[in-house]
Amino acid sequence: MSVGRLRYPPPNMTLPTTQPDPASTRVVDLPLDDTEDSPSTRRRRKGIFILPNLFTLAALFGGFYAIVMAMNGQFEQSAIGVFCAMVLDSLDGRVARMTNTQSAFGEQMDSLSDMVSFGAAPALIVYEWALKGLGKWGWIAAFVYCSCAALRLARFNTNIGVVDKRFFQGLPSPAAAALVMGLIWVVTDLGESARTQPWLVWMAFGLTLYSGLTMVTNVPFYSFKDISFKRTVPFIVIVAIALGIAVINIHPAGVLFSIFVIYGVSGYGVYVWKRLKGKPVSVISTSTDEPDEEGLHR
Repeated sequence: MSVGRLRYPPPNMTLPTTQPDPASTRVVDLPLDDTEDSPSTRRRRKGIFILPNLFTLAALFGGFYAIVMAMNGQFEQSAIGVFCAMVLDSLDGRVARMTNTQSAFGEQMDSLSDMVSFGAAPALIVYEWALKGLGKWGWIAAFVYCSCAALRLARFNTNIGVVDKRFFQGLPSPAAAALVMGLIWVVTDLGESARTQPWLVWMAFGLTLYSGLTMVTNVPFYSFKDISFKRTVPFIVIVAIALGIAVINIHPAGVLFSIFVIYGVSGYGVYVWKRLKGKPVSVISTSTDEPDEEGLHR
């Protein structure tokens, strides 16, 4: 039996020549392979501005460094760490505005850094330095300071759109930390004999409570935010800055502590002066539409 070759189509068979009806045709979109990333379907990832957040992270490190130094009994280094964090905290916002790199992430990061460096760190350090000997009264004072710092930061974030930019509502947390840590720095610089004075414990107790409670008051404190670093100034201003730096270097602990003591009571002076002049003392510049938060804006 012989096997022949089959040809397809057979010679005597004709294929249909009719075209399909265009109305009956459908275009089916097949899904792309998961491994393929087309430029049109690839999502753009959001990044983080590195420059202002570097200052914020450095400020956070200053607070953490202060806590570690206090655990090792080096309270002078703790005070220097908090004061360095203050300088860095004052720069991150200005750097973000000058470079147009503001972001919601940066705002939240700054608040968390402030809570560590100017809330938890001073409270723990002053407790370890002086308040531990008071027993429950000591840690209660430290907790009051820490909780007031958290409340002050939460209120600041809530009222950021309605507060007069020229003033802070209550003592800012960096200045409160400077009062507490400035006392520690001054006494530590004077020597061990000054630290053993019996009145020192109660002075630290009172200053800690004063700093904490002043943070949550409505007393206006000047914010210095209306000072522009892009404007030209007279030559005498530069000379005054140079003299100020020289004076601080004479005795950094005493001079810085004195400056923040004056600032820490200046708000009450402004409050009394406005009351006597019949001017409004509230730093809330506009009203809000949130009835649940009405108490925050009084």
